[in-house]
Amino acid sequence: MDTAPIYLVVVDGSAESRVALRFAAMRASHVAGQVALVYVVRPIEFMQWGGVQAAMAAEARAEAEALLASVADEVEALSGTRPLATVLHGETAPAIFDHVRANPSVRALVLGAAPKGAPGPLVSYFTGERAGQLPCVVIVVPGGLDAERLESLT
Repeated sequence: MDTAPIYLVVVDGSAESRVALRFAAMRASHVAGQVALVYVVRPIEFMQWGGVQAAMAAEARAEAEALLASVADEVEALSGTRPLATVLHGETAPAIFDHVRANPSVRALVLGAAPKGAPGPLVSYFTGERAGQLPCVVIVVPGGLDAERLESLT
């Protein structure tokens, strides 16, 4: 059974992640694919008062879910399909790396590069030493692309 190609996008609120999101949504709509969104909640530093730490963790999770829901609406408007959404916990790049390796249905990890300066920590991580260890392709979308050019590339 052949499944729809999944384009995984890391949602972090950055401008470059928005460009990657738009690319993935438009690309998925052209190839009958599916967009999957992932947000990584970073670990909360240990606090002596566990109740405060638990409340902070719950708040971080709620913020992640709210952002994913908002972004999912945008993806659905662009692609016509509601994306999958996952909240992970841990250090961002390693958590995404493990998630991709554990999900063989992911066809591409779609990342946005910053429009100026260094491409960003995720692009550096996944196109550096880890590039040959992923079971999917990595698509790096330039953060400076305008909407018209982005559409023509999908």
